Order: sequence, then C-alpha cells, then structure tokens
Amino acid sequence: MQLASLVAASRLIAEQDAMAVIANNIANAGTPAYQAVRTQFTDWLAPPPAPAAEAGIAFVEDRGTWRDRASGAFRKTGNPFDLAIGARDAWFSVRTAQGVKLTRAGSFSLSANGTIVDQNGDALLDTNGQPITLSTNDTRISIASDGTVSSLENGVIGQIGIVRPANPAAMTATGATLFVANGATTPVANPQLIQGVLEDSNVAPILEVTRMIEAEREFGFLAQFVQAESDRQQNALTKITTTSA
Repeated sequence: MQLASLVAASRLIAEQDAMAVIANNIANAGTPAYQAVRTQFTDWLAPPPAPAAEAGIAFVEDRGTWRDRASGAFRKTGNPFDLAIGARDAWFSVRTAQGVKLTRAGSFSLSANGTIVDQNGDALLDTNGQPITLSTNDTRISIASDGTVSSLENGVIGQIGIVRPANPAAMTATGATLFVANGATTPVANPQLIQGVLEDSNVAPILEVTRMIEAEREFGFLAQFVQAESDRQQNALTKITTTSA
C-alpha cells in the first residue's frame, strides 16, 4: 500500500529541487552574463520484489542540472571597461585566489594599482595568462574587437585573452558567473569584443515565474496525494484494529 506514496514522494523531492533551481534563476535575472540553469529528471526503475515477474517500479530521479548557454541581450553602458563577448562559448579568464576561472561577466574596472579587475577584484588575464595593468597616465582607453587594449597616451598595452573550453558541458560553476573549465581551453582568434556594453542574464523572468507557479502547483498536488494516501492507510489500519478487537 505504500508503493504509491513512495513513487509520489520521489516526484515531490524532484519538484522541490526544481523550485530551488528556478528560484536561483529568478534571483540572478539581473546578474550580468548569468546563464539559466535547468533541471533534468528521468525514471529510475526499481526491480519488483522476488519472485514476482511484474515490471519494475519507476521512480522519479533528479539526474542533475544543465546550463542554457545562449547569450543574454547586450546592453550599452558607455563604461570603457564594460565588455561583452560576441563569440559563442567564449570566455574571459580571471585569476582568483582559487586559481584561474572563466566568466562572461564583463563588468571590469581599474584597481588601485591600475590592474583591470572584475567585480570581485580578480585580475583579468591577457593572452599570456598575465594581468593587464595600465599606467597612471593612461586615460583614454580603447579595446578592439580582438581584445587589444590601447591608450591614446601609450598605444598598445596588451591583449585580453579570450578562450573557448574544449568541452563546455564539462564546466562546473563556482558562483553565479564563475566557472572552472575542467579541461583544455584554446584561444579565440575573433572574440568579437564590444566595448562599453554588458551582456545581461539570459533568464526570462516571466517565463521563470511561470515555471515556478507550475512547479508549486505540481508540488501541492503531490503533497495532497501523499497525505490522502497516508490518511487512507491509517483509516484501513484503524478498521482492521477495530475489527480484530
């Protein structure tokens, strides 16, 4: 009698995980270059109790998540250190305390010593894997589509290193917009950088809210089913106990 409740409970857990993922997407709808996360469910087939020759029982299994790698909309800011990457599956490299990581969030600025850094203070790396540092008299900065950084005062300063992972699906997130490549990367010859522009999140808030409502409805229905099944079993036990007495 508990089988139906167990199957429904497996779906309840899956829906709870889905709602957590959707809520995180909504929370990051305004995060530059954030990529929406999706859940992936499948059936887990449990063998029937021996010696039954019936088919196994299909439970719902949360297999994990995957990221929508589509680019977000580009938004003009006019900030010379805001950068958007036009090329698909191309990434900036930044040096963090935990090592080099990849990001498409191009909201950069200058640190106190003139190094180009992201919002976390991590240095943006050039094609040689080194930070890019400007001098105090570099005031009019231009960044070409190939990543070449120049100033009116001193000419070419360096070139931003844009890379493409050999296996984008193998990347793991270590924050909202930071990733570990988990494999080889190759330089991108034509990254199509756009200066003074930011890539927005690819989250569609209205669509995510719709998904959340659907998930909540499904969760509520399943919770009611599990409760009703529990009540039915309790009533059956009560009747059996009463009859036996």
